[in-house]
Amino acid sequence: MAKRALCIGINNYPGTDSDLSGCVNDALDWSATLQSRGFTVTTLLDEKATRSAMVNAISGLIRDARPGDTIIFTYSGHGTWVEDTNGDEPDGRDEALCPQDITTAGPLLDDDIRVLFDQRGAGVRLLLISDSCHSGSVTRGDESDLDPGGPRPRYLPPAAWMKLGTEPAAPRASAMNLIGGMRRTGGDLLLAGCRDDEYSWDTGFGGRPNGAFTYYALKTLKQDNPETYDAWHAAIRRYLPSTRLPQEPQLFGTRSARRMRVFE
Repeated sequence: MAKRALCIGINNYPGTDSDLSGCVNDALDWSATLQSRGFTVTTLLDEKATRSAMVNAISGLIRDARPGDTIIFTYSGHGTWVEDTNGDEPDGRDEALCPQDITTAGPLLDDDIRVLFDQRGAGVRLLLISDSCHSGSVTRGDESDLDPGGPRPRYLPPAAWMKLGTEPAAPRASAMNLIGGMRRTGGDLLLAGCRDDEYSWDTGFGGRPNGAFTYYALKTLKQDNPETYDAWHAAIRRYLPSTRLPQEPQLFGTRSARRMRVFE
């Protein structure tokens, strides 16, 4: 039973004036953690994380997976949305990941990701970890690790990357709806940095940029050594949301999947 992962981190978005700072560190941190737990890891960072490269890397992992294998995708970067054209979205918009070349190649839609994930064979377990998008407000949590200064949301408005005159008339923020590509049975899980109506925040800890969700996910994984995904999610929720980081990490999957041992 093989264990493989793809870790994507994008800080630089040419032509958008919306660069981030902690996404590459996120991808490197996830990669190091997964390698230490027996995963073979591929990374796509900044200019390597084009739309075509992301599609090819995801397709390759899925194509090579066999029954009993575990595959993990981590994504740290901007999220965005476009108007839904096929009527499959109740809110009238398709959420999307933002490749590094989004201004020329366009976004990677949730519909595209669903098609890629649907190519999996039976018995292949999938974990998607997404540290991108959106905003709410609550007042609890421990912020002692957080560097001074204002966190930045990982959301790229359509007007920032679409050609002039083609952007939607009324930009709206929404977290990515990637659940459609996850199977309702078996071991599929989505661990997301925030709710649908929130942002995930790009900030710094100890003088080093990171995503808030990634930082606390890896901190709790190391200090708590949680046995199950439910326990891990609960540990992360001790830190998020907080006053300056108003995001609620989410865990989606069947009860049996949530109670599986982490990364096994």
